[in-house]
Amino acid sequence: MQKRFLVFSGFSGAIAVCLGAMAAHFLKTKLETGLITETNLQTFETAARYQIYHSIALMVVALFSDKIKNKLLPKAGYCFMIGIVLFSGSLYLLSTANLIGMPNVNWLGPITPIGGLFFIAGWLLLAFSAIKTSKS
Repeated sequence: MQKRFLVFSGFSGAIAVCLGAMAAHFLKTKLETGLITETNLQTFETAARYQIYHSIALMVVALFSDKIKNKLLPKAGYCFMIGIVLFSGSLYLLSTANLIGMPNVNWLGPITPIGGLFFIAGWLLLAFSAIKTSKS
């Protein structure tokens, strides 16, 4: 589990930095084409920001997995992983749909809040895993 979380965290963090840089440099140049709007750019940056936050959270889960031994901590890690894919992934696709030639991805809209719920669940599971451990 620890290795899986660290590997995912490392790759996810690297991807978030790359995509954040892409937003800052490449996507901003596409504003004048009309294929990307300012709102799309902000949405893309939100996806990258949340991806990096939760990649760090996943790394914390991995690092604490030796100290906190209960079933809730790994569930928190998996929630963060699923949240990254659903929340950030859907926002990346939705915000660049016209640019990448996939304008009919509006069905992804409902996926984003599901990813957000996984983020919330991950944070709550992280907290409860610490509470449960402190009572042991």
